[in-house]
Amino acid sequence: MTVAPNIGLSAKHRSDIASGLNKVLADSYALYLKTHGYHWNVRGPNFQSLHVLLEGQYTEEWTALDAIAERIRALGELAPQGYAAFGNLSSIKDGDPEQDWEAMFNELKTDNETVIATLRAAFPAAEAAGDEATADLLTQRLLAHEKHAWMIRATLGGK
Repeated sequence: MTVAPNIGLSAKHRSDIASGLNKVLADSYALYLKTHGYHWNVRGPNFQSLHVLLEGQYTEEWTALDAIAERIRALGELAPQGYAAFGNLSSIKDGDPEQDWEAMFNELKTDNETVIATLRAAFPAAEAAGDEATADLLTQRLLAHEKHAWMIRATLGGK
């Protein structure tokens, strides 16, 4: 027997919000995998600082995945799982470990910006439903990815 959550949101609202969060989760997971892979494979004269920066980012991203998936579950929906499900939902492509560090960081900058756009696209459903909990989660993720993108831009010598 399935019992729908009684959390003050209609079934349609919960479904619409979860749909946006599914994409957020998929893009976030793909970015996590790429960031972690680049952490392993980055090379260059500033290896140590690049390696440490990426470790901080992928660690933060990993922790967030659980919060996103658990919000989907709290809404009464199933969170996507598995590479195929994430691959069908995500806009972020796998990285190439053969690239130099600057190409890796340029990709990660763009990918963080993609996650930022995905997060912003998920807001209207949460706002329309008056779902402050999801809006707060999205806001926290925006702050994190905007900071990640800024740190990467600064490492690349940009603003």
